[in-house]
Amino acid sequence: MENYRTTSHTKFDIKFHFVWITKYRKPHLTGEVAVRLREVTLQVCAEHEVEILKGHVSKDHVHLFVSVPPHILASELMQKIKGKSSRKLLMEFQHLRKQCWGRHLWARGFFAATSGNVTDEIILEYIRTQDIEKED
Repeated sequence: MENYRTTSHTKFDIKFHFVWITKYRKPHLTGEVAVRLREVTLQVCAEHEVEILKGHVSKDHVHLFVSVPPHILASELMQKIKGKSSRKLLMEFQHLRKQCWGRHLWARGFFAATSGNVTDEIILEYIRTQDIEKED
């Protein structure tokens, strides 16, 4: 229970592992670009009350492990991060505008996986035994 976050009416522990790549896996995310990407990602996550647990920026992809409130959809969060970071990076770094013709920094789509400390089997067993406990 110590890992649970709370809002006014909700207690939750929702974690996602996200991975997204640059268009054509080009190695754009180095030096100042990587630093600025971290700043923009931190800003977007703070705006949406998303807690970053761990992150890593490689030269052609990004890993992000986050704790997300229940009202935030995975696709919505990725849309915000990829959209804002692409716009800001392309505006601020002239060399990216030349390399990313068509103004596309990120490839389409992303990888997302949930994480938790309870397995599917435990949840299924818990639900199965709910009626049994009530009958006692």
